Amino acid sequence: MNDLTKDSDRIIQESRALRDDNRAGGRHRRTGSIGRGSADLKMKHMVAKLTRIAIAVVGILAATSVAGLILNGIGFWGVLMTLFAIVAAVFAFSAFPRMKVPTRSDINKGDTRQMVGRTELWLEHQRPALPPPAANVISDMGVQLDALGLQLETVPQDHPAVREVRKLVGEVLPETVDSYQKIPAHLRGEKRAGATPDEQLTDSLQKISREIDSVTRQLAEGSLDDLAIKHRYLDYRYGEGENTSTEKE
Repeated sequence: MNDLTKDSDRIIQESRALRDDNRAGGRHRRTGSIGRGSADLKMKHMVAKLTRIAIAVVGILAATSVAGLILNGIGFWGVLMTLFAIVAAVFAFSAFPRMKVPTRSDINKGDTRQMVGRTELWLEHQRPALPPPAANVISDMGVQLDALGLQLETVPQDHPAVREVRKLVGEVLPETVDSYQKIPAHLRGEKRAGATPDEQLTDSLQKISREIDSVTRQLAEGSLDDLAIKHRYLDYRYGEGENTSTEKE
């Protein structure tokens, strides 16, 4: 358990460094990754692209070599066409296929590491449409999700606590963001029940963030049997259009 706690601390430190580098405009800003989970998914996608490019280039060169042997040389135009074919292949496989953003229904599939990565990737693509305070919470949440994913790897996937955590991260968190986005933009700054939808979203995300941090700490301490998610994260639930309603437990 001590080793796992140390690994969790290391993940948190590295993720915070990644986050700080993003904010400073460093080399990770191009990806905009909020955590290691989404960064790993992007890296796998990039490696797959590079692999397809390499295969295409090797195939073109092999075909050119065969044509040269059969025709006793391909000449200047043959060399030129080969270069064009290589450039076209590199361009095509660099641009396509584009990385698929997980849908809400796909987020909670697979093991917990995959769930965390998909959640981070989905949140990254929603972040530009959120108010700045909420977007900042999302950016900081990547550190917590990485640490939580690490802790969950040692817990049986069918454990009740894991199911509750998956519901929090894979369902409630994206649902909170998605419900906010259903509210027309011109209504998001209007106060209802003492707060605007922008403020309600930020507050709800902060509650979820605190809950994730609490669960991670309990798991790191080996308190699996005592783990109880108290559902403090759903003070608000957003409806479509002008209507918002509070939901208290």
